[in-house]
Amino acid sequence: MFKFDAQDYPYASKRHVVYAKNGMSCVGNPSGAAAGLKVLLKGGNAIDAAVAVAAAQPVVEPTGNGLGADCFALIWYKGKLYGINGSGPLPKAASIAKLKERGFESIPPYGVEPIDVPGAVGGWMAMHERFGRLPLEEVMQPAIDYAENGYPVSPNISRLWEEAYKNYSKYRDRPEFKGWFDTFAPNDTWLRPGDVFKSHDMAETLREIARTKGESFYRGALAQKIDAFMKEHNGFLSAEDLAAYHPEWVEPLKTDYRGYDVWEIPPNSHGITVLMALNILKGFTFGERDTIDTLHKQIEAMKLAFVDTMEYVAEPSHMIVTSEQLLSQKYADDRKKLIKPDSALMPEVGDPRYSSTVYFATADAEGNMVSMIQSNFRGFGSGIVVPGTGISLNDRAQNFRFDEKHPNAYEGGKRPYHTIIPAFISKGDQPISAMGIMGGWMQPQAHLQVIMNMIDFHLNPQQALDAPRWQWIGGKKVEVEHDMPNHLVRLLQRMGHDIVVQPDPYHMGRGQVILRDEKTGILCAGTEKRTDGQIASF
Repeated sequence: MFKFDAQDYPYASKRHVVYAKNGMSCVGNPSGAAAGLKVLLKGGNAIDAAVAVAAAQPVVEPTGNGLGADCFALIWYKGKLYGINGSGPLPKAASIAKLKERGFESIPPYGVEPIDVPGAVGGWMAMHERFGRLPLEEVMQPAIDYAENGYPVSPNISRLWEEAYKNYSKYRDRPEFKGWFDTFAPNDTWLRPGDVFKSHDMAETLREIARTKGESFYRGALAQKIDAFMKEHNGFLSAEDLAAYHPEWVEPLKTDYRGYDVWEIPPNSHGITVLMALNILKGFTFGERDTIDTLHKQIEAMKLAFVDTMEYVAEPSHMIVTSEQLLSQKYADDRKKLIKPDSALMPEVGDPRYSSTVYFATADAEGNMVSMIQSNFRGFGSGIVVPGTGISLNDRAQNFRFDEKHPNAYEGGKRPYHTIIPAFISKGDQPISAMGIMGGWMQPQAHLQVIMNMIDFHLNPQQALDAPRWQWIGGKKVEVEHDMPNHLVRLLQRMGHDIVVQPDPYHMGRGQVILRDEKTGILCAGTEKRTDGQIASF
């Protein structure tokens, strides 16, 4: 083969939208996309394909999720939208007092303390049981094959693997991290682009999950292995926590934006941030995308929505305001009045009480569509892999607050404020789009920008994803991509925005979009230029 650098691209590439009639699998890497397509070609529906991708992603994109991850999904099935919350709670034994006893002054990012009950496997099982068509073993076979026989690592995943290897190397001497190095650095290094990764342990775990329909993970042999490891290393997660877990079917939240229903998962997810910002922005008229007026109002609306959700969103039973209050148009109109036409806000929390993640989308010829996301939170997660299983455990408890009085306090039995959010767009009784963008705190900000790109500015899904993005990161500080027009950057600075040009596109989110023509049923999709995105269709 010719010599080249698979991670260096000096010239801009151009993608086109992809059309299909019978089915689509849009994923952040080619191997994951192929897993969904294989199941569609065998006669599976969009839900089967989504579960196939979800099971494959911990193998082919372990840098963003794992078998110990969480998931959320929005599922359009036979004319109705369903939501599933596959996030798990903090183990019952965990508390801020326990962390303080261990000498912590904040929630640690790695180790056994930030691990919540993994919810993803339970989410897959619930989706398949309710809506799947093919046998579960057949749906999960592509993931098992990848784990058993190996696959070549894609360029972006290699880059993230390298970062993780260097990061976890700081913990190499701690015995609880040995499983990560044994599983993901078997030759004491990271995987380069084109290197083949395989894991017999992950293959056996996936077989066990398929054979027992997930029971082994929560109430069987796999649960016992997790429990034994946690007891050995003084972790909080126990067999009792796993046995008590069940995913939750939820009623998705929506807002009307320019005649389209935009849907998000309700709290404990922060998808409501997108809807709150859209409620503010629907009060404005936008003519063009690349103007200072558009950018400024988008940024200000997102700031106002975000400071509220970071303060209020938590386990729903612990929230001091309701989703209905946060989404009231009266509150949005009041927040809109705070936006000044020529200067940047220092956002403050309002009061509405009036008297690294992987994203993927699938669709089939019957009109079923799935918008799904799953994550360990930070890359590979806690750095904890249960020996002999390939189960890398999340560090999602880092999203709690180290404050006993806060609604989102680190407290056993509660689910944390969650950053991962799938999105969906419908019109009337027709599904229009399964879409989402992964990437931590960027997610609602990218949702807002991509949704407006398509609805307000009439960009096709590929253009909507390709367009340069911005990200508010606190105070008046805003990151923009290097291809943001310089005159707009300068105008934002003159308004008081503290602009930082972000040279790394990875930090600006990575997404997928599938559109469905409500008259013909033809599918049209775009995939992410900022990662190894792939659309597999037929």
